[in-house]
Amino acid sequence: MTTFNFRPALTFLDDLDQNNNKAWFGSHRSTYVDVRDTFMAFIDSLIDELRMSDRLENLSARECVMRINRDIRFTKDKSPYNSNLSATVAPGGRKSGWQGYYISIGPRHRSLIAGGLYMPTPEQLSGFRRAVDQGAGELKEIIQAPAFVEQFGQIEGERLKTAPSGYARDHPEIDLLRLKQVTAVHRYSDSAVLAPDFPDQALRACRAMKPFLDYLNNLLGFEDPNRQMPR
Repeated sequence: MTTFNFRPALTFLDDLDQNNNKAWFGSHRSTYVDVRDTFMAFIDSLIDELRMSDRLENLSARECVMRINRDIRFTKDKSPYNSNLSATVAPGGRKSGWQGYYISIGPRHRSLIAGGLYMPTPEQLSGFRRAVDQGAGELKEIIQAPAFVEQFGQIEGERLKTAPSGYARDHPEIDLLRLKQVTAVHRYSDSAVLAPDFPDQALRACRAMKPFLDYLNNLLGFEDPNRQMPR
């Protein structure tokens, strides 16, 4: 993949983190535009590579990259901007509902590539638990594959302190059933993001995550980019 210089992005985002207000952002908007364009070029390049294995026809970074403006309506933190650049690469883009590759570039070692059920609905979580209860073999084969373990270690997420309602505490898959989130996460240091091979490393992480995302998307009932998730 093409090499990208993320040093200006990390510097800008670090400064934004310490000056998170409209006046500062307005006076540095041209810098933001430059770093955003670099990030979008990176996402477009990643999409081009992933098209060989994923159904990303006609997708571009424009449908995947998230706004830097924060939604502050329902939070005590009224900082107007995110101090990271992020995108969700999935069929149909970030708003499609598909589980996709989440890529985030942030300062002070806060960059990551992740995917999975981060904020699942009750229905999604119930569906995951039913699938695990009926047979966890396929999922365990995916998350124990060498490429997955190399990139993500193990699946992450908040867990219940005890068994979920309707399941025995001594269920053979109780560790999976207790999950309230089902995510794969690879975190990157600033030096890793600045390394010339970071785009290749990002692509490797996405490819290792694909079977995990395929499993979840199949579980949620997705078959093509135009199909909405069943209610």
